[in-house]
Amino acid sequence: MALGARVLKTGMAVAMTIYLCLLFNQGSPVIAAVAAIFAMQPSIYRSWRYFLDQLQANTMGAIIALGAGMVLSNEPIIVGIVCILVIMLSLKMKMEDTIGLTLVTVIAVMEASGQWDYALLRFAQILIGIGSACFINIIFLPPDPKKQFIKQIESVFSQMSLLLRTSISDEMTEAAFHQEKRELEQSLHSLADKFKLFEEEIKKLKKAKFSRTRHVVIYKQLLYTLQRGMEVLDSIENHYFQSMRGEGIDQLFDEHLEHLIRVHEHVLLKFEDKVKKDNEIMEQLMEKNEQFLESMMRACVNGDDSSHRLAIVVAACYEYGLQIQRLDRLVGHAGSAQE
Repeated sequence: MALGARVLKTGMAVAMTIYLCLLFNQGSPVIAAVAAIFAMQPSIYRSWRYFLDQLQANTMGAIIALGAGMVLSNEPIIVGIVCILVIMLSLKMKMEDTIGLTLVTVIAVMEASGQWDYALLRFAQILIGIGSACFINIIFLPPDPKKQFIKQIESVFSQMSLLLRTSISDEMTEAAFHQEKRELEQSLHSLADKFKLFEEEIKKLKKAKFSRTRHVVIYKQLLYTLQRGMEVLDSIENHYFQSMRGEGIDQLFDEHLEHLIRVHEHVLLKFEDKVKKDNEIMEQLMEKNEQFLESMMRACVNGDDSSHRLAIVVAACYEYGLQIQRLDRLVGHAGSAQE
C-alpha cells in the first residue's frame, strides 16, 4: 500500500495538534486531534474554505450548546435535541460538510453543563486542530490538482485503449474484461473529482487569467473525450454483440476503433508537447469518421431490426471521433500543457 501525501499530512497534523495542546496546557488533546483529522482536505482552496466554514459552524454550535447547557442541562435528551437543532441550522446555512465536527463541538461543550471556561477550552482545542490541519496542508507538500489530473489522464487513457482495442475482437476473457471496465469506471469518477478540485483552484483561489481559464476548457475536454470513449465501450457491451452483423463488419469496427485510439493518443502527446503538430492526421480522422458513419448507417438502415442496435454503436464511435477533433483544436490553440 502506497503512503500518500494526504495520509502523511494527516499524521503530521495530528502530531502538531497534540504538541500545541500540551504546550498551551489544553488538557486532553483527543478532541483537537479528531478535529485535525476531519479538517485535512484534498486541495488548498478546500482547506481554506473548510476553515472558514468550520469557524462559523463551530462558533454557532458552541454558542447554542453553551446556552443550552447553562439554561437547561446536559441530559442525553437535551443533547440530542440540541444536535438536531444544529444539524437543521447547518443545512439551512448550506454547510453540510461541517456537521460532523460541529456536533463534536456541541457534545464537548455541553459536557461542561454551563461551565463557560471549560466550554471555551474545548472550543479552542477544536480550532487548534482545524488550524493545524490547514497549516500543514498548505505548507507541507501542498496539493497540486493540475499535476495529479494530467498524470491520471495518461493512466485512464491507457486503461481505456486496452479495452477498446480488444472489445470487438473479444480477445479478453469476460471476467477480465468486466474487471478492467469496472476499474476504468472508478478511475473516470476519480478523474472527474480531480477536475473539480483543479477548477476550484483556478476560479476561486487564484485570479483567473485568460490563459488559465483557457487551460480549464482543455482539461474539461480531456475528461469529456475520455467519457465519450467510455460510452463507446458501454454501447459495444450492450448492443454490438446482440445485433446481426454482415461479413467484414467486425473488421471495419476494429480498424476504426484502432484509428480513433491512435489519433486520441497523438492528441494527448501533442498536449504534452511531445510530438509535432500534424494537421493531416486530423484531416484523415474527419474523413474516415464521415465515411465510417455513412457506410455503417446504410448497412443499419438496410438490415433487420437487430441491426438497428448497431447504429447506437456507430453513433457512439462517431461522437468519440468528433470530441477527439475538438480536443485537437483546443490543444492547438492553447499550446503546451506546461505553460
